[in-house]
Parts: sequence; structure tokens; C-alpha cells
Amino acid sequence: MLLLTRGPMAWHRLSRLKPPALPGTLGGQALHLRSWLLSRQGPAETGGQGQRQGPRLQTRLLITAVFGAGLGGVWLALRTEKERLRQQQRMEALRQAAVGQGDFCLLDHKGQARCKADFRGQWVLMYFGFTHCPDICPDELEKLVQVVQLLEAEPALPAVQPVFITVDPERDDVKAMARYVQDFHPRLLGLTGSTEQVAQASHSYRVYYSAGPKDEDQDYIVDHSIAIYLLNPDGLFTDYYGRSRSAEQIADSVRRHMAAFRSILP
Repeated sequence: MLLLTRGPMAWHRLSRLKPPALPGTLGGQALHLRSWLLSRQGPAETGGQGQRQGPRLQTRLLITAVFGAGLGGVWLALRTEKERLRQQQRMEALRQAAVGQGDFCLLDHKGQARCKADFRGQWVLMYFGFTHCPDICPDELEKLVQVVQLLEAEPALPAVQPVFITVDPERDDVKAMARYVQDFHPRLLGLTGSTEQVAQASHSYRVYYSAGPKDEDQDYIVDHSIAIYLLNPDGLFTDYYGRSRSAEQIADSVRRHMAAFRSILP
């Protein structure tokens, strides 16, 4: 009744008022929820340019990964081919030098005849020295044995036969060789022979040796080349290693030669 008595002006002011969107009402809840969602969305989720950037970024990352993998594969292939060519060139140079192409026939530390052909089908690491050597020969034989042990620890690799050939046949007979090799490795094979036989084997591998003057006790030192020789299963001289090469480096080289080996025998 009061509103009716106020007249048309009161009705006009009342019609201009808008009902508030209270949180408790349905309209207020929808408006509050929409505002909260917008505040949680990032540029890639709110539509427009952001929605197109997500897939583009993923595509670029995928292309980069594929391109990187391709470059890595090419690099590995080039490296493998370079190593193969290097080994091939080295073996060709060694063949031209005619190292290890001759035969030999000696006695092992058990008195059995051993010729070069007996080692066909085996990888051989061979060292020339003498049992009275004070330090160099024991050190090099220890290193040779370490190489054999490193390779023995990998069952997938073929066995390597260690061989020690004396350059002092005057003192290193069968018994002396037997006593000496037992201190290094159970499979180390000691080879000796006559002066002529030892000279032939040494000459075949371009091993230099020369006995020095004898002292009052008839003792002497033999000056000789210091190298460990690698023979492949075809019996061919494949590589050699000087004193500067460690056991790990030699083992790595032998592994590479094993991986690249292809027999040329019928």
C-alpha cells in the first residue's frame, strides 16, 4: 500500500535497481567459478595463439631429436669406417715389412716341439726376452699376463695364448724355462731351442738381440728389442705393442682386431 501511495516516481526508481549476484545464488556461483578457472589457465589453454603454440613446440622438439639421432648415427658410422681403414693400412704396412711371415720350430717348457703352425686357430700374444733379465722382461710379461686376464674376463671373446720365446738359448734350456714361466700364468708357454732355431724365430719377427760381455761370474745381459706381438688365428702377424702401451690399451686393441678379423685361409 505504501508503494502505491508513492506514485509513479517511486516505481521508476525501483525499476532502475539491479539485483546483486550474491554468492549464494546460482548466478553468483557460476560467475565466481568462471573467474577462478580463467585465473588457473595458462596462455596455451585460454585459446587463440596459445593453443597453436603447444603442438608446434612438440613438433620442433621431435624434429630436433630425430635430426640429432641421425647425426649421431652418421658420426658412429664414419668413426667405425675410419678405424677399419686405419687398421687395414697398418696391417698392409706390416705385411710389406715382412714381419712374422717366416716359420719357426722350437721346444716348449715341457720338451715338446712347437712350430708356428701349431698355433693356427688361436690368437697369440708373444714376447721375446730371457729369464735372467733383471726388470724389463718381468715387467713386460706381467703386462702381457694382465692383457690375457682382462680378455679372459669376457667369456664371449676367444682365448688368447701367451707365449714367451727366449733370446738366450745358452742359459734358457727347457728346465730353466719351466721354472720361469710358472710364476706368471698357468697357460704361459715358454719356447727355447738351439742357437740357430732361436735366431731363425727372432729374425722372422725382426727382433734384435745381442749378448753383452760376461763378468767374473760368467753372467751377462742380453740387449734385445722390447715388444709384444699379436698373431691372429691365421698365424699372421697383426700388431705389436711397445713399452709405452698399458695393459688396458693393448686389450682394447686386441678386442678391435678380434672384431675385425676375417680369415683368409681356405
